Parts: sequence; structure tokens; C-alpha cells
Amino acid sequence: MPNSKRTLRLLVALQDLDLMIREAHDPEASGEEKNLGFSLKNLETLQTARAKLAEQIGPRWLSLYERISKRYGRAVVPVEGRVCLGCFVTLPTSMAPKKLEDSEIQLCENCGRILYWL
Repeated sequence: MPNSKRTLRLLVALQDLDLMIREAHDPEASGEEKNLGFSLKNLETLQTARAKLAEQIGPRWLSLYERISKRYGRAVVPVEGRVCLGCFVTLPTSMAPKKLEDSEIQLCENCGRILYWL
């Protein structure tokens, strides 16, 4: 389904924005970024971009993403060599997509994270 591929891309982008926002709120991480010369003045811009991106994701996937994100921090993780890189459990062969272009969004059977295949 092309729609599931788009949703997965949106979820990955949402996770990236969430991680940037979390780092901006973390005094230790933001201090390190300031020492490296990065400015954290545009936090409102990140939050606005996050809200716009979240509107494009279906309520089912957004709710699932937010629930997993609260539990683990990273809700969307890659699969490499049939191994979920969130919990490091080998996934069954039946979960591997026939073609990466046609893959549907899948969840890890062990940890429940949203998976994308490398």
C-alpha cells in the first residue's frame, strides 16, 4: 500500500522532531549543543512543525505512536537482518515483506514498536 509507506515516513519524521524537542528541553543535552555552536531558539517552530505533521497521520497510527513513544522513547525502529533494533529479538521469517516497496506497517511481536525494514 502506498498509503502505509507514506504513513511510515511521516512517523519517522515525527519521531525525529520529537527527539529534537526532547533534547531542547533537556538541560544537559541542550548545554552540549550550545557548546557545539547550535542555537535552540526555534523551539516553537519545531513544535508547530510537529503539530502539522501529526495532523497528516491517521488517528490510529498517531495514537499508537504516542503510546509506544511514552513507553520506550523510540517508537519507530529499523529491522536489520530480521532483528528488531528496538529489542534485539529475531523476527519470524513470515514478517519480512516480499518487496520493500509494498510493505505494510508492522509491529514487533516482542516489544510492539513500529518497524521499518532496511
